[in-house]
Amino acid sequence: QVQVAESGGGSVQAGGSLRLSCQASGYTYSNYCMGWFRQTPGKEREGVAAIYTSGGGSTYYADSVKGRFTISQDNAKNTLYLQMNSLKSEDTAMYYCAAAVAYWSDPCNPFFSYALLNAMDARGQGTLVTVSS
Repeated sequence: QVQVAESGGGSVQAGGSLRLSCQASGYTYSNYCMGWFRQTPGKEREGVAAIYTSGGGSTYYADSVKGRFTISQDNAKNTLYLQMNSLKSEDTAMYYCAAAVAYWSDPCNPFFSYALLNAMDARGQGTLVTVSS
C-alpha cells in the first residue's frame, strides 16, 4: 500500500527559506523518480524538482526554481526533501511529492510533461507554502 506524507510547509516572507519533507513508502517501481510538484487553485500542476532515485540520484529542476531549490533524498529514512531558498510570492502553492516510473531517455520527464504530470497520482495531502511579499 502506497503511503505518502508531506510536511514542512508554512508561511514565510519573500527571501526566506523552507525545507519540505516527504515520507513515502509502498511504491513497487524498480526504475523510478521521486519529485515535487505544486498547484494553486485554478491553475495546472507545475513540476518543481525531481530526482532519479533508482538511477544514481540525478536531479532535475523547473527553470523557475533553478538555483533556489535543491532536491535530495535519504534512502535510509525513505524521505525526500526540498530545500527552498530565496522564496518568492509566486512560489506560493500546495506542494506534493510523488513517484513516477522513469523514462529511459529522460528519466524524470513525467514531472515536467504537462500530460504526464496531470495524470500523476498524488497520494499525499500536500503541504502548503505561503510566501508574502
